Amino acid sequence: QVWQIRLDMHLLNHDGNITDAASIAGIVALCHFRRPDVSVQGEEVTVYTPEERDPVPLSIHHMPICVSFAFFHQGTYLLVDPTEREERVMDGLLVIAMNKHHEICTIQSSGVVMLVQDQILRCSKITAVKVTEITELIQKALENDQKARKEGGKFGFAESIPNQRITAFKMESAAVDTSDVEEQAGEIIAKADPPAEVFANPVLHTPGTAQIGEGIESSWGDLEESEKEEAAEEEGDTEAAAFECEKVETEDTSTMRETKKDEPIVVSDSEEEEVVILEPQELPRKTR
Repeated sequence: QVWQIRLDMHLLNHDGNITDAASIAGIVALCHFRRPDVSVQGEEVTVYTPEERDPVPLSIHHMPICVSFAFFHQGTYLLVDPTEREERVMDGLLVIAMNKHHEICTIQSSGVVMLVQDQILRCSKITAVKVTEITELIQKALENDQKARKEGGKFGFAESIPNQRITAFKMESAAVDTSDVEEQAGEIIAKADPPAEVFANPVLHTPGTAQIGEGIESSWGDLEESEKEEAAEEEGDTEAAAFECEKVETEDTSTMRETKKDEPIVVSDSEEEEVVILEPQELPRKTR
């Protein structure tokens, strides 16, 4: 009835934004995977080998894809898909996982940056566009792989191993001109459209945590309407019981006051069936 599938990821080369790469690799592996076909007749379960029946794919209804955003200058500027060098100098990171139906699966925020609502909405809109593009690339790659396998050729990882495209920890060197980096950065910052509200300093209530937005008054510990009604009824019952108890005590006190001083009091012991008559002057003060 249940197939247990374990997905292990081994990092071959890391140049930044490993979360997005891992999410794409994981969902593609699950879409590419084929399990043995099974038939059930009564209580007899038959698992067929690949020679008997073709393996069948998993039932995957949607593909959650992660998109990472790096923030700089306390959230004033954002960057999609940061590299390893950009991650070293960023103030914070926001990861949004979404499918092509624009359904958010998870959101994770880290770093020392505090984001406002406009920034998160802007990132979610960018994520919707990026996820649609990545999903189309994944589906096209799966179709090409299936087509190449039917033709008997190699595709994907098997084709990249001989050419050392993936397994090599090196890349071709290229000259980089850094003479006008500051000027280019200044032009980019000048053209960028900052958000309407920017916080100069982040507010960290506890080390390792951050706050999104201004926040509202905490309602932790407040009672719901039904609980308030029950509490009010219990309080009313308690007050009524206390009133009845006080009334009984008052009546007992009045009865004792009405008892004549010279009238003897009869005390009965049910176990020994003995009756003792005490005179008023012989009674202790507390008993009176």
